[in-house]
Amino acid sequence: MSNKIDLNGKFAIVTGGAQGIGRAIVERFLDSGASVAIWDRDLEFAKKTAAELGARGRVEAVAVDVTDYAAVEKARDQTVKLFGRIDILVNNAGIAGLNTTTWDYPIEEWRKVMSINLDGPFHCCKAVAPGMVAQNYGRIVNIASVAGKEGNPNAPAYSASKAGVIALTKSLAKETAGKDISVNCITPAAARTAIFDQMTQSHIDFMLSKIPRGRFVLVEEIAALAAFCASADCSFTTGAAFDISGGRATY
Repeated sequence: MSNKIDLNGKFAIVTGGAQGIGRAIVERFLDSGASVAIWDRDLEFAKKTAAELGARGRVEAVAVDVTDYAAVEKARDQTVKLFGRIDILVNNAGIAGLNTTTWDYPIEEWRKVMSINLDGPFHCCKAVAPGMVAQNYGRIVNIASVAGKEGNPNAPAYSASKAGVIALTKSLAKETAGKDISVNCITPAAARTAIFDQMTQSHIDFMLSKIPRGRFVLVEEIAALAAFCASADCSFTTGAAFDISGGRATY
């Protein structure tokens, strides 16, 4: 039985919410009373997930490519039309990218990872934050990674993009600190999701070897932390990186 977190009457966006960590967050938010818009590049997949979860609360599927700012603005306007306002934004959409040394890393792959993992959260924050400022309330939760703190070998783009998400979180948090807006990020160890399909087995083994808990984090555990960060109870902490790395992180 999960602890009860009150998100009743709140309206949330979860990017990349059709599967993996994003879907777990959608489920936890619905069970906590929020209405959720799944923002996903694959609209049909998002619709399928929304249909599967519809009995748990109001959930809408919205098509968006977070690398395209105009598309993000369009998705924001569509979500506001559906819900009336946006209280919570979870920037979860991301990719792992290739596993290879920095000197062998393809430039186009670097740009692809950065455009999704770092430009995407920036675009969504830029589009959604003004509405939160205007209503004097908001919760933004960015899904970063322990790799953004420590840097994983053979994952330069992923590590750098997640470090950027941490810094973006801290910058926006200071800009909105005079309002009832909390901007925090979560830095998980790896979770066994579809993103593993993009990694080599040796890289997966390396990540597991670094976790003192001796296992990968569960998506439900990440979702529980995201739900707290998205709640009204998270009213003073802002600009924080919430560790959920199973003891790996040293700060």
